[in-house]
Amino acid sequence: MVYIRISSMKVAFIGLGVMGYPMAGHLQKAGHDVCVYNRNQAKAEKWQAEFSGKTAKTPALAAKECEIVFCCVGNDDDVRQVVLGEQGILAGMPKGSILVDHTTASANIARELAEIATKQEQHFLDAPVSGGQAGAENGLLTVMVGGNEAIFGKVQPIMDAYARFSQLMGDVGSGQIAKMVNQICFVNTVQGLAEGLNFAQKAGLDTDKLLDTIGKGAAGSWQMDNRGKTMCAREFDFGFAVDWVRKDLAIAFEEAEKLGADLTVTKQLDGYYQEIQENGGNRWDTSSLISRFKDPRFTKS
Repeated sequence: MVYIRISSMKVAFIGLGVMGYPMAGHLQKAGHDVCVYNRNQAKAEKWQAEFSGKTAKTPALAAKECEIVFCCVGNDDDVRQVVLGEQGILAGMPKGSILVDHTTASANIARELAEIATKQEQHFLDAPVSGGQAGAENGLLTVMVGGNEAIFGKVQPIMDAYARFSQLMGDVGSGQIAKMVNQICFVNTVQGLAEGLNFAQKAGLDTDKLLDTIGKGAAGSWQMDNRGKTMCAREFDFGFAVDWVRKDLAIAFEEAEKLGADLTVTKQLDGYYQEIQENGGNRWDTSSLISRFKDPRFTKS
């Protein structure tokens, strides 16, 4: 990846999971002064050895004197744990600094934290990402952002270290709503692809030729290009796990209830993912929907 050098900035990154670890690395490679925090200190030390950044023992210490603090953890409770409290991010961030939360979480937690930050003369953006582990590692994420336009303008060029595209969607919470839409759309796409490919296999078609052909037409999608052939081979070790998509869908269902939005088909697909979990596939990636179609040629069916 080619990095465009901009003015070096003192930043922190909280959470070094499969997404945060490479994202923080891209920031360091782009020339920023990065300090990381992770609940598992050994992971932070591993990151430091690889990227030559700094580590801190608490989120507050990592955020000290930083202009921007990035966060990417698991869920609403994890966000509260690292952001709030005596050793939380907001306790360490200077006035005028910006917290950017890349966690896929609820719109409610985004609004809650934005209100607290504002009272402390700090700024907050909710900024969930799409692109999975590969997108994070290759610096090709898409970022959906909610918050103030001027604050987004300050953060956007910094996020370019790991994002191919970022967009302000509206006020605080809008980024999380956009991510919910993303998850709704992609699981429905995966199910359509699973049904089509199972149909093709039953009919005896050469699925490699099929994917190369219909991928150039109206049926084409990122899922088809990147997961079609591995789905046919019943290979499900490509990042975003069933456990995590069900967490994300639960957030969407809660929001849909408030909005009066119909997610009937998506709820059915969530039930399919639950079946996969119950049969031991909780760490398979989301393309494992095809595993529900039994095929004796594959042990993962």
